[in-house]
Amino acid sequence: MPPTRLIAASLALLCMMGCGRMAEIGRAPNLSPAAASDEATAMMTYGLGEDLQRQAPQTDKPSLWTGARGSLLGDRRAMQRGDILTVVIEIDDSATISNSTGRSRSGSEQMGISALFGLPQQAQEGLPEGANLDPGVQTNSSSSFNGDGSVQRNEQLELKVAATVTRVMPNGVLAIEGLQEVRVNFELRELLVSGFVRPEDITRQNEITYDKIASARISYGGRGQISDMQQPRYGQQAADIVLPF
Repeated sequence: MPPTRLIAASLALLCMMGCGRMAEIGRAPNLSPAAASDEATAMMTYGLGEDLQRQAPQTDKPSLWTGARGSLLGDRRAMQRGDILTVVIEIDDSATISNSTGRSRSGSEQMGISALFGLPQQAQEGLPEGANLDPGVQTNSSSSFNGDGSVQRNEQLELKVAATVTRVMPNGVLAIEGLQEVRVNFELRELLVSGFVRPEDITRQNEITYDKIASARISYGGRGQISDMQQPRYGQQAADIVLPF
C-alpha cells in the first residue's frame, strides 16, 4: 500500500474512533432511554405466563384481613415479572496480601594435575608465556534472586437501587435487573445491578441485600468529562498492548 493511502486510512480510522467523543464536546452525556431497557419490557408484559400461586385467592366479600396484595396484611414483596424491589448495597471489604521470596546459589569448580610422570612439566614448556596448567580448569558461578509483592485493597460502597423482576425461573428464583443514572453537570454516574434472588430472601420491606444475590453483577462508574480525563488515550492503550517493553 502506498504511504499516502496508508496515512489516509490511519487518519480515517482515528476519526472513526473519536466520533463518539466528538459528539459530546460541550454537551452533557445522554441518559439511557428508560423505554428501551429490560425493566420496561418486563413491566409491559407484567404477569404474562408467570405462576401466581403465591397470590392469595380472591374472596367474594371485601375485607381488610385477606391475603391479597392490595389488602392491609397482603404480601407486597416482589414475586412476579414486572414487580419492583429495592437492592441494598453495603460493601465494606479490605484485604492485605504480602509475599516475599529470596533465592541464592553459588558454585566453584577447580581441576588441575600437578604431577603425572612429568607430563605436566613438559607440556608447560610448550605453552605460551603467561599460560599455566595449575590449575588446568577453574570455574565460578553465582546467582541470586529477590522478589517482593504486596496487595492492599479497601472498598466501601453504600447504595440503594430499585430493581425490576425481569423473569421468573422454572424453580421459582427471580431474575432481577436495575439501572440508575444520575447526571451532575457534565458527569453521568451509573449504577447497574443484576442477578438471581430467592423470593424468601426478600424482606417484608421489599428489600434484599447484595450478599443474597446469586451471580451478582454490580457496576458503579460513570462517563463524562471527568471520567474521560482519567482514562488514557486510545493510542496509549494500543501502545501499552503492542510494545513489548
